[in-house]
Amino acid sequence: MQQIISQRYERGSLIVTTNKAFKQWPSIFNNDAGIASAILDRLLHQAETVVIEGKSYRMKDQIEPVS
Repeated sequence: MQQIISQRYERGSLIVTTNKAFKQWPSIFNNDAGIASAILDRLLHQAETVVIEGKSYRMKDQIEPVS
């Protein structure tokens, strides 16, 4: 992922989706906070961040237990 982001940085658009908060990103990169920080720095520079909250769309058809 680091190579992709480095190649696309300030050259074109990139869309990244994740279910991880930014503070959890070091765990994605083998607990390397430096790499995670560098990637986030490039991703968030001139970025539009959209946070979507709510129930999972994938779970919409699951039957909810009756209490």
